[in-house]
Amino acid sequence: QAELTNASGFFFKHASRLFLVSSRHVFHDELSNHIPDYITIDVHVDANDLAQYVTYSIPLYSGGTSVWRDAADLSGEIDVAVIEIGLDTFPSNAVYAAFSAENLCGSLEDVNIGSPMLIVGYPLGFHDTLHQLPVARHAINASPLSFRFQGMGYFLTDARTHRGTSGACVVMKSREPEAEIPWTLLGIHSARLDVGTRDLELDEALGLNCAWFADVLVPLTRD
Repeated sequence: QAELTNASGFFFKHASRLFLVSSRHVFHDELSNHIPDYITIDVHVDANDLAQYVTYSIPLYSGGTSVWRDAADLSGEIDVAVIEIGLDTFPSNAVYAAFSAENLCGSLEDVNIGSPMLIVGYPLGFHDTLHQLPVARHAINASPLSFRFQGMGYFLTDARTHRGTSGACVVMKSREPEAEIPWTLLGIHSARLDVGTRDLELDEALGLNCAWFADVLVPLTRD
């Protein structure tokens, strides 16, 4: 079967359950006729040799019904989706780390505008192909995190991004550097933001991106 595209994602755990997080349009996007049957991820299987990995396939449908979870709020659909990883079929020797609710930001008001962040993913599918590791792009929050930009469930970041970064985690250094994962999970990168009135010949693209607030992952991963 043909490969349709590349994207980014990360793990999030709730209690004993493990989920893969990405953008909803990675799983299903009718506007672009992107309707895959399954996705694949590469999973490390040796902590001492990251060149060792296996490819794990995740079906998106069961009996013709989608098995991912998505959400909506008062402003419409949220471009975030999660799909549960069946631990009974996941490689028993898989080496991975997963965010949890403990990694979410306690108070968004404490994150000042212009705070340094990272967007970690696979732009244009580019990555360390030997160790199967993503790359990080430096970013700042270009809109106050204490406000939902234009009433939507996302904030803006100022970073150079490309196709393939959809679903990447947006993180900043944790105030608890000794934590198992010393990063605070702020958002899920969705797409670049542009202005419909921009003159394509005279005006450069804004260079801004939408990142959906990561707190949506808690209700999405509840039983």
